[in-house]
Amino acid sequence: MEEKRLLSTLKEYFGYDSFRPLQKKIITSIFEGKDNMVIMPTGGGKSICYQLPALLLPELTLVISPLIALMKDQVDGLTANGISAAFINSTQTESEQEDIYKRIEENSLKLLYVAPESLQIIDRFLSDGKISLIAIDEAHCISSWGHDFRPAYTQLGYLKNRFPSTPIVALTATADKATREDICNQLNIPHAQKHVASFDRKNLSLEVRPGTKRLEQILQFVETRKKESGIIYCLSRKNTEEVAAKLKAKGFKAEAYHAGLGHEERTQIQDDFINDSKQIICATIAFGMGIDKSNIRWVIHYNMPKNLEGYYQEIGRAGRDGLASETMLFHSYADVVQLQKFASNSKNEAVQIAKLDRMKQYSEALTCRRKILLNYFGELKQEDCGNCDICRNPPQFFDGTILAQKALSCIYRLKGAEPITVLIDVLRGAQNEAVLEKNYQQLTTYGIGKETSWRDWQQYIIQLINLGYIEIAFHKHNHLQLTSLSKAVLFESKKVQLAKIPTQQEIQESAEKVSKSKDNSLFEKLRQLRLKLAQEEGIPAYLIFNDATLKEMEKKRPMTDDDFMQINGVGRKKMQDYGYQFIKEIIAFSKEKRTKKKTSKGNTFKATKELLDEGLSVEEIAVKRKLATTTVYSHLAKLYEDGEQIDLHQFVSGPDLEAVRKAQIELEDPPALKTYYEHFEESISYWSIRLALTILKKE
Repeated sequence: MEEKRLLSTLKEYFGYDSFRPLQKKIITSIFEGKDNMVIMPTGGGKSICYQLPALLLPELTLVISPLIALMKDQVDGLTANGISAAFINSTQTESEQEDIYKRIEENSLKLLYVAPESLQIIDRFLSDGKISLIAIDEAHCISSWGHDFRPAYTQLGYLKNRFPSTPIVALTATADKATREDICNQLNIPHAQKHVASFDRKNLSLEVRPGTKRLEQILQFVETRKKESGIIYCLSRKNTEEVAAKLKAKGFKAEAYHAGLGHEERTQIQDDFINDSKQIICATIAFGMGIDKSNIRWVIHYNMPKNLEGYYQEIGRAGRDGLASETMLFHSYADVVQLQKFASNSKNEAVQIAKLDRMKQYSEALTCRRKILLNYFGELKQEDCGNCDICRNPPQFFDGTILAQKALSCIYRLKGAEPITVLIDVLRGAQNEAVLEKNYQQLTTYGIGKETSWRDWQQYIIQLINLGYIEIAFHKHNHLQLTSLSKAVLFESKKVQLAKIPTQQEIQESAEKVSKSKDNSLFEKLRQLRLKLAQEEGIPAYLIFNDATLKEMEKKRPMTDDDFMQINGVGRKKMQDYGYQFIKEIIAFSKEKRTKKKTSKGNTFKATKELLDEGLSVEEIAVKRKLATTTVYSHLAKLYEDGEQIDLHQFVSGPDLEAVRKAQIELEDPPALKTYYEHFEESISYWSIRLALTILKKE
């Protein structure tokens, strides 16, 4: 197939001027009649690899897909691009299916999506010349080595025998080496051309946080992202409902989504999410979303996933349009224990345990997370990524030998017969039932770690487990026991380096971000226009144009049909259907922008002062102005220094002010804020200290 025709078809129907890496190579191989195995990350452009050939091949392209929601989404997207496509499944009426059979007979259908369970329904309409291409999506489902094995997929091996001259293309976003080999063998395409795209989704930021106060952290996170869509994955149905209820109570459009809901209810929730009527879905990890939604801006894992394949696929649902998107994983000891139990009950226990261990290592890593993730999929990366929490805030190490000796001694005194919770309670000198009932208050190690917080002890002990000084006896109620390495620390003066635990204040400050899109931006106006058109047509907004296309319109401001056609994602049909309205909006915005004066830096302080004078609190000002609370506090300090009439004493208590005054005398050189903060052992917040120093300076 000549390149000129491929490129003109790509622009005409999909709106792109060039292929992404590997797409052209895969498409060329299909036209040569070869079988192909495609491993391409979510959002990497897998669909075009078979959708574009389908337009140029003479007969029907058959697509095997596991989820009804995904099929419907794909067909809606193709129809919006002017491509003849349909799907068949068990929910359709007889007359709806008859209409599709008629289109097959007339050769007026280019793509037909079918679930593996429905293959026998259409078998009588197909013969070896009638199908030009067979595409098997989510192909990892055929392998018991994969992370999402589905028995219905195992029948697909007959397709190559039934249609020997038809090329088969198997596609998946995640598969390690063993799974790739197994897929090809199961599908009877052992000699398939293998295409493995880069797994590096640079637009996804990666972050792991300790699993403490999860709901509080989630509420803080979504507060500055009120117009963005996101998914929260949970381990249990109960958690999905609890998180969704908490978000709803705070005014967010959130819904729980799990296998316990009825089919109609699940379908409605999915449709609402796709159509932006619902903003947040709290879903069970075990239940695949199957949503081809390109403008999901963030994914949170409330619990730790059971393997890196599942985690990678789930975070891959964010930022499919290529724009910057965020992912956050909460890691807790309790999740590891729960997943360990699940794995021990599975058929391939050894494989599951090994994969869980890799997931755990990723979560607890102190090195670039993207390197670990890419290395797992066989893509070796040397340099750090710069877009994960470790790269952004590399851990600071300190001599943790004494802390380690305290923890190890306490485990020895407890005779390795208690889990982490009791160990920490004994170290901190707690007086609860678990401690007093067994007379642990009599131990020499009782209370030797009371100066360290419960949360910090938990993190230090996890580090000691990772370093190999402590092991978890899963088969003995998760008791912590000493390893052979611990003797060197206890008796041979071996030094132990531990990573400093960030304070809650530091976590909060790094989490507080200014909302990315302003209400009066061109992007926001184009987004509103897109939503209005989508509602009128009854289709998801991103099927009109995705966020990346709107961002390019905002940047390039096309004001003629020719300029509009140069935007990535604008094909001929979409230009005809929507070009006029979008160009009109861009022209109107540009005129409005020219008449407005830019706000000066002084005005931003003034705006904070005016809201304060109206009686608003710092938190209310931050929400109203879409600023971080830390920014508002810095405004107040600057205004006070510049002589504005502001009573800073209302934000600093009398005892805190006196404590800072005393510390100023005790600490010889006027030190950095951080030194004050550590001097007070985190009992006074950063901003109380900063404002107190501002007051004292003026005095």
